[in-house]
Amino acid sequence: MSRNRGHQNALFAGLMTAKQYADITISIDCDGQDDMTAMTRMVDEYLGGSQIVYGVRSERKTDTVFKRATAQGFYKVMAAMGADVVYNHADYRLMSKEALEGLAQFKEVNLFLRGMAPLVGFRYSCVYYERAERIAGESHYPLKKMLSFAFDGITSFSVKPISMITSMGFIVCVISLIAIVATIIEKICGMTVGGWSSLLCCILFLGGVQLLSLGVIGEYIGKIYMETKERPRFIISESTGDITPAKDRR
Repeated sequence: MSRNRGHQNALFAGLMTAKQYADITISIDCDGQDDMTAMTRMVDEYLGGSQIVYGVRSERKTDTVFKRATAQGFYKVMAAMGADVVYNHADYRLMSKEALEGLAQFKEVNLFLRGMAPLVGFRYSCVYYERAERIAGESHYPLKKMLSFAFDGITSFSVKPISMITSMGFIVCVISLIAIVATIIEKICGMTVGGWSSLLCCILFLGGVQLLSLGVIGEYIGKIYMETKERPRFIISESTGDITPAKDRR
């Protein structure tokens, strides 16, 4: 590549280039930890009808306790946020030419391939394997980079955080209305200091309105965000009948 454009862009470039010359492609990390013998089973799954085959780690014995906890936490958070990801799957996968053609229709710039592959659709299956120790070198994914990668994954495939802000704003509004009623009652009963009731009511009400307004604005921004990705509305797997345009028929 002309310069370092990051792991996901490099992988995507390789897949888009390879699809011109192959019926299937298999992507694998170069650290030697992924079991290469799993490729044979991946091909068997492809021959059995699967267009995408995910290489899934059956266990994480070789990971440190911290690495294992953060990795598993990442997949759980992604699932909670509504992102469709395969648990314990990284970038070890088989994709057919048809699946890659579908992937090529995704126009987004911020790539998160392990989340994009399930969106392509088609029939898929999983092959499980044990991940070995790293053969050489050190991981290029320190904690800071891992957190950045996780943040990109969440923000690329979920607008749920925006919905959470909207819900929070609504809840705060309800609580503030209850608090306003309570302070008015206290005022009538003479249980407050002069000016305290009106000040508290204004702060609570305006705080709730601001959060709710930010949430509503966020919902619109979320819609714009999804539109700018220009993801394909559909990907045809196969067709039945004659789909030749009428003008081309003889």
